[in-house]
Amino acid sequence: MRIFRLIKIVFVVLRFGLDEFLLAHARVRWIRVPLNFLLFFRNTSRPRAVRLRLALENLGPIFVKFGQVLSTRRDLMPNDLADELAKLQDQVPPFPSRQAIAVLEKLYRKPLHEVFAVFDELPVASASVAQVHFAELPDGRKVAVKVLRPGIAGVIAHDVALLKVAADMIEWLWADGRRLKPREVVSEFEKHLADELDLTREAANASLLKRNFANSDLLLVPEIYWDYCSAEVMVMERMYGIPVSQVSALREAGVDISRLAANGVEIFYTQVFRDGFFHADMHPGNVQVAATGQNAGQYIALDFGIMGTLTDADKHYLAQNFIAFFQRDYRRVAEVHIESGWAPKETRVDELETAIRAVCEPIFDKPLREVSFGRVLLRLFQTSRRFGIEVQPQLVLLQKTLLNVEGLGLQLDPELDLWKTAKPWLERWMSEQVGWLGFLKSLRTEAPNIAVLLPQLPRLLHQYLNEHPVARIETMLEKIASQEKRRNQLLGLAVLLLLGMFILVIFKAFQ
Repeated sequence: MRIFRLIKIVFVVLRFGLDEFLLAHARVRWIRVPLNFLLFFRNTSRPRAVRLRLALENLGPIFVKFGQVLSTRRDLMPNDLADELAKLQDQVPPFPSRQAIAVLEKLYRKPLHEVFAVFDELPVASASVAQVHFAELPDGRKVAVKVLRPGIAGVIAHDVALLKVAADMIEWLWADGRRLKPREVVSEFEKHLADELDLTREAANASLLKRNFANSDLLLVPEIYWDYCSAEVMVMERMYGIPVSQVSALREAGVDISRLAANGVEIFYTQVFRDGFFHADMHPGNVQVAATGQNAGQYIALDFGIMGTLTDADKHYLAQNFIAFFQRDYRRVAEVHIESGWAPKETRVDELETAIRAVCEPIFDKPLREVSFGRVLLRLFQTSRRFGIEVQPQLVLLQKTLLNVEGLGLQLDPELDLWKTAKPWLERWMSEQVGWLGFLKSLRTEAPNIAVLLPQLPRLLHQYLNEHPVARIETMLEKIASQEKRRNQLLGLAVLLLLGMFILVIFKAFQ
């Protein structure tokens, strides 16, 4: 089977003239000349980006999904390719309903009518990895049932193996192949697919996101019915809404479009900076808006297969970057890049500051419709490469999500000023993190550890004195008196003891 798949891939590559990507190396460039004469079926009249998209669509759903992943790597892809690949959609024909029913009955070990009071055999959505059916539980709850495609794991394994071979060929044949890191990109893609093949993981993602927004009136997340879930099946609450891309329908339903656009920005920053856990696939097909009832005007999130996470350090540096951008303090942006390790330590701050100013200054004081964040990101990536800055892996999904938010904002309210909407929120967040509120919050978080450590301080001090007799301590103090570094260590120990006493007082005050 794999040999036939490989033959098809080679045929499609030649048909759409993709050999121009692979045969640019001087050692093999001569091969393209006879190819143009021998292969009469070649279609090379369209731009290369369009031909690449059409080729991936011809190769099937796994390659379509790979193209979607590539479109997010604007640090690696030329701008024309990234823009065209972003148009790829998971428009996959559904698999037969009898196969979905067979999967469900095998899981539940009983006929389907004993599990669901109603099950709609006609799928409402179909993608490369799974498809969705509407159903009703015996107690009357309306649900959506997501079923993994039968045999999809084997198909993915075959295609990923072929992609790895292609990555090796690209590094050898393409002059700029190694810089694009094709092996790393394929490995990243394989990891994403492995996550999507386990619907239990997706259900857990949805459950966490719902808990994060439990007290919010901005975002609705379906409830997960765990008793019906497995690695191959996910059953969740059925949501009723209007796709966010249908702006005219939203207006007819009485939704405040301007407010909706601003709320989308707040949801994004809340997920990123408050929770460090965000929906990383927020294209219009995965976002709806409730139009009736008490939740009217709220966003509805769907499909939780791709989620992003950020550490506290990532959030801190990102927030500093954003605020410095808003204040046009490009020197601080450059300093943060160096302090965080994103840029090499030997980078000259003034040179990086000048380069960042040239990219970012033109975008301010413009409505969103006049700003292309794709172009801004492209120039930032070009600047990054010039200074030896590598885009952090944990930020790739964040960049993709930011582009999704931009797209939603353009559809809903072209006049939305993304910067002015986000700046007050970020400044409030930073105040809570680094001000007195942040100090008290950290103190409450660390209180259990402090409570355990403080009672041990006398014993640890006694143990230290036993291991270091007085005579040795006097000798050590004499050395400290002559060495500034040692003196600073003793001073640091005294400060630590005083800080411990202060924390103990604060801890008692909280009790």
